[in-house]
Amino acid sequence: MAPPAGTSNWLMLLHNIPPKPAYFRVKIWRRLQGLGAVAVKNAAYVLPRSEQALEDLGWTRRAIEEAGGEAVLCEARFVDGLDDRGLRALFDAARDADYAGIVEEIGRVELDADMAELESVARRLRRRFDQIAALDFFGAAGREPAEGALSGLEARMKRPQAKDRAAETDMARPRGRLWVTRASVFVDRIASAWLIKRFVDPRARFKFVSAPKYEPKPGELRYDMFDAEFTHEGDLCTFEVLVKRFAGDDRALGHLAEIVHDIDLKDGKYGRSEAGGVLQLIAGICGATDSDEERLKRGGELFETLYQSFRGRRA
Repeated sequence: MAPPAGTSNWLMLLHNIPPKPAYFRVKIWRRLQGLGAVAVKNAAYVLPRSEQALEDLGWTRRAIEEAGGEAVLCEARFVDGLDDRGLRALFDAARDADYAGIVEEIGRVELDADMAELESVARRLRRRFDQIAALDFFGAAGREPAEGALSGLEARMKRPQAKDRAAETDMARPRGRLWVTRASVFVDRIASAWLIKRFVDPRARFKFVSAPKYEPKPGELRYDMFDAEFTHEGDLCTFEVLVKRFAGDDRALGHLAEIVHDIDLKDGKYGRSEAGGVLQLIAGICGATDSDEERLKRGGELFETLYQSFRGRRA
């Protein structure tokens, strides 16, 4: 069932559900939540216009009518009171809350948890993350810290092997390697790429993959992803791990590491006042381009400027 031609960006379901049986109202609410729809009024739910959304909301409308209720499915354009930007903000807020739940639960996992518990929690939260990401229509900011925290949890299951590889890398600083990370880079991966190119491997090249798990080929190193040579360790984001391993005595990098940590993990550990501004700049860069290479280029210029500022020199 293809959506009809038009210029509207949204589909809206308006419904009137009978009060009894009470469970049916909850059933419909859960179904709409499962589709990622947001409520703009008590009985008005919206999804971005797509073929899949049209089919899903069509089945929901039919279910309501078969239960004795009323429902109308229509295309919508919002021209006053609520515009497209405001609607996208509603979707992002809903997904941010979902992602925050994952980060919060990971934070409750004990550092000395046994391997069976780690594997159980990591599998369950990875499934939950994938479900949320499928409904993240506009790229909510909460995705990055949730994915980073989850990658860190998964890395804990492989930590002995990962540390062995990292130790080997420390003995001979990598040169001209292909560094692999997850696509759609954001703060931690952008900052880490700048650090790698600037301080670790000046001839580094970068490769972006969509799968959370990736088996490296000869000459490749992974960062900020599952089982990577360099990724989250405990409450350290990937940028902090790289700084600690390769430039731990650089105070300017220490300041940057605290900012990246506060943005990436959202735990307010360092309370850096610069975090909000840096986040806004990175979000602007990522909003202006879908190219990961371009994001690294522009983000690298930003982090270089910040680094020189902390060193007390003109960029």
